Amino acid sequence: MYSGCLQGPPGTPGRDGNPGMNGIPGTPGIPGRDGLKGEKGECVSERFEEPWKPNFKQCAWSSLNYGIDLGKITDCTFTKLRSESALRVLFSGSLRLKCKTACCQRWYFTFNGAECTGPLPIESIIYLDHGSPEFDSSINIHRTSAVEGVCEGIPAGLVDVGIWVGTCSDYPRGDASTGWNSVSRIIIEELPK
Repeated sequence: MYSGCLQGPPGTPGRDGNPGMNGIPGTPGIPGRDGLKGEKGECVSERFEEPWKPNFKQCAWSSLNYGIDLGKITDCTFTKLRSESALRVLFSGSLRLKCKTACCQRWYFTFNGAECTGPLPIESIIYLDHGSPEFDSSINIHRTSAVEGVCEGIPAGLVDVGIWVGTCSDYPRGDASTGWNSVSRIIIEELPK
């Protein structure tokens, strides 16, 4: 006779139990080894520039009353600190032109005696045309006007900034006047590029 027990079918699975308590912390591990030596890096030189400091000058005259038609009116000497910078210039003052027939005058800046070439001359013109007989172009009107621009390519150092009056190409000269009975000024400012 054989004796044995037969196994019955499995029961239904039980539900999850409550979470257990935290265990005690483990012991620290062994320190790691140094890694392999890296490749040699490239040498990069950094250039630190000084922050831009304003550099400007103003020359002013209370009453130029300059009546020439051709030539230098006045100038203002400026110390330019950097070769790669540009100069912004402004002339503000009373300008007048009169003539009986058509005429044109040109007011312009020079830098150490030469007109700006970077990129073009800095100028303003006044043109009068006698027109018809009912207009009298010999009228004597003085108006505050400006000659202004930026010139590049001027080396560092002392710069003689001049304001001149001359003729326009292909037009006769008139009777010019600069700075009558009012303040005239030249303002020069060095600008970063």
